[in-house]
This record gives sequence, C-alpha cells and structure tokens, in this order.
Amino acid sequence: MGVLAHSTHLRGAGTYDERTGEEHDRVTVTLATGIPEDRVRAVNLDYLDPAEVNPEAWAHDPDTLVVPHAGEDLFRLR
Repeated sequence: MGVLAHSTHLRGAGTYDERTGEEHDRVTVTLATGIPEDRVRAVNLDYLDPAEVNPEAWAHDPDTLVVPHAGEDLFRLR
C-alpha cells in the first residue's frame, strides 16, 4: 500500500473510464536518469537520456518553468 500511495502522490489521481477500462494519468513523469531505460519504463514512467537535458533551451520556452538549482537546499518548516 505504501508504493501505491507514493505513486498517487507522484502522478496524481488521474481518471478512470469504466466503459473502456482505461486509466488516464493526470501528469506524465519523466526521469532523466542513469537508471536503464527499460527499468524506468517497466514502472510506467517516461525516460529521457540525461545527455539530452538542456535547461537553457527550455528556459526560452514560455510554457516551461525552469528553476535553477531547485531542490539543492531543503528546509524543514516549523
């Protein structure tokens, strides 16, 4: 149940069509990682080769938010 809860937090609840039996995720999660592509796709995530990541190019796209150094410092709220 912990894995199910984590996947729901990561991807959102999504929707389910009873008529067709199809689930549709609310968001797509893509990992740019050294984990082999087949293992990433085996858990229903999209894969991006880390060598193809170019934040400078994405920053020029008005529909993309690029936050430099995001997540490098985590703070505990009181």
